[in-house]
Amino acid sequence: MRAVWKGAVTFGLVNVPVKLYSATEDHDVSLHQVHAEDGGRIRYQRKCEVCGKVVAYQDIDKAYDDGERTVVVTDADLKALPAERSREIEVVEFVPSAQIDPIMFDRSYYLEPDSASSKAYVLLRETLESTDRTAIVRLALRQKTRLAALRVHDDVLVVQTLLWADEVREAAFPALDEPVKISDTELALSKQLVESLVSDFDPTQYVDEYQQELRTLIAAKLEQGDALDTAATFGEEPEEEGAEVIDLMEALRRSLAAKRGDGADASDEADAGDGAEGSDEADAADDGTAKRKTAAKAAPKKPGAAKAGAKKAPAKKPAAKKRAS
Repeated sequence: MRAVWKGAVTFGLVNVPVKLYSATEDHDVSLHQVHAEDGGRIRYQRKCEVCGKVVAYQDIDKAYDDGERTVVVTDADLKALPAERSREIEVVEFVPSAQIDPIMFDRSYYLEPDSASSKAYVLLRETLESTDRTAIVRLALRQKTRLAALRVHDDVLVVQTLLWADEVREAAFPALDEPVKISDTELALSKQLVESLVSDFDPTQYVDEYQQELRTLIAAKLEQGDALDTAATFGEEPEEEGAEVIDLMEALRRSLAAKRGDGADASDEADAGDGAEGSDEADAADDGTAKRKTAAKAAPKKPGAAKAGAKKAPAKKPAAKKRAS
């Protein structure tokens, strides 16, 4: 790895010399643009609007335009800024780690000791671990003042740059303001489904399937050319379309049945809920069903309706068996 920044972590009068390294890297397949008609490479040129010449990247400066005037800001101007010249990661406070919302995390960097002795580095690391605190720090990196979290990861100090408070959008969704009734049985079923999927997180067991399939596609096209049959390469699978869940209870029951591989057991446990009272709660949870039952009791029975009900009753048993199998 190549260090992207060099300086020191400072808290109080303690100075910890460090080097900064990018902690993550991109493994996506690199694709460029071509003309669909003849495969010619598409390239973009940086052309000056005044002289019409193509300008090399090293000859390009930045500028600010307020609508009436334009001021050019050179690299030398930017490097002269006091914040840019700073080589310090200044600790401004230590906060409980749980207080930092993960939505604020931006980029991650490893810190390596950069001195003959790593005692100060190890002292800071062990202090953070023993107090379960995260250091909030300020630093200038790549022409920006950054707010960051300094914490421990696998015995290495890590700096994770944070978004500024005004960079996190407010989540305002009117639909969430409407009251929603969740029954005890629905919550119990949902918890059962969660428990059936509980495991210890191991990121190495997950892979980027899209990138794997893209590499397979490229290899197949290199071998077979444009005559490639993607259906033969990947197999034909119907596209899955998301649908709104109408019967939440039934969706939870089926999810548990599919996970456990035993529809009958999952369905029985789902009906039971937390105990003997589960079936009563399930009936109460479905307001539509409760209303239909009340209406059926209050309404006068017609001979034809009674016969129809008698005919439909046996038909429910085979359907229940079909779901259980």
